[in-house]
Amino acid sequence: MTTALESPAQPVGDRPLAGKNALVTGASSGIGEATVRALVTQGAQVAMVSRREAEMTTIAKQLNGSAHVYPADITQSDEVADIVGRVSAELDGIDIVVNSAAIAIALPLAETDPSVWRTVIDVNLSGTFYIAREAGLRMLENRGGVIINIGSEMSVQGMETLSAYCAAKWGIIGLTKALACELAPTVRVNAMCPGPTDTPMYNNYVADSPDPEAVREMTLARIRLSRVPHPDEMAAAILYLISAPHATGAVLNLDGGSTL
Repeated sequence: MTTALESPAQPVGDRPLAGKNALVTGASSGIGEATVRALVTQGAQVAMVSRREAEMTTIAKQLNGSAHVYPADITQSDEVADIVGRVSAELDGIDIVVNSAAIAIALPLAETDPSVWRTVIDVNLSGTFYIAREAGLRMLENRGGVIINIGSEMSVQGMETLSAYCAAKWGIIGLTKALACELAPTVRVNAMCPGPTDTPMYNNYVADSPDPEAVREMTLARIRLSRVPHPDEMAAAILYLISAPHATGAVLNLDGGSTL
C-alpha cells in the first residue's frame, strides 16, 4: 500500500484523508475521542481501541459507519498483536496510528508502590510501544504510514506526586525519536505534548485532589495563555503532524506555555 501522507503534492480538499485507515487508542474519551471525530471529518476510516466498549459504541453510532469499535487492553502485548492484525485485515491496512491512551495516578512517592508504577508505565509507555511496533512493522511492509504518540507537558519536566507518569511520558519522547530513526524513510513518527486539557482524565485529577479549586487556580497560573483548552484543539495539532510531510522525530509542545 502506498500512502499520500508523505507527499508534499498531496491534494488538499474537504476530505484529505479519504481512503486512509487510522487506528486510535484511548478512543473512548478526551483527546482520543476528539481525534477520532477529526479523522472521520477528514475522510478516514477509524479503528477505535479502548477497554471501554460501551462508550466507543456510542461514539461510533454518531459517525455513520466511519468508526469501528475494537475493545482491547493495550497493556497486553498478545491482545495488541491480535487487534492490530484484525484492524489491518478488516480495513485493508493501517495508514495512521494515534497513541492516545493514558492514565495518571497522583500519589506521593511513599504511596507509589510497584503496582501503581506498573499500571502507569504499562498504559502510557508499554501500550504505546506495543501498538507502534505492531502497526509500524506492517507500515514498513506496506510502504508507508505515520504514527503520532501523545506525550505531555510532563515529557519535559517533573511534578511532585506524578513520578510514574513523568517517567512514562519522558519515555514517550525517547521512544518516538528511536522509532523515527528506525522506521525512516518509510514511516514518519512524531509526538504531540499537550498541557492540561479539558478531558475526563484532567478533570478527575482535579476532582480527586484535596482542594480542587486551588488546583484549578494553580493550573491556570502556570499556563501562559491562561486557559485550559478543549480536546478539539489537540486533535487539530495531531492532524497537522499527520499531514506535515517533512516531520519525523518532531515533538510539538501544545501546552499554552506551561513549560516555559
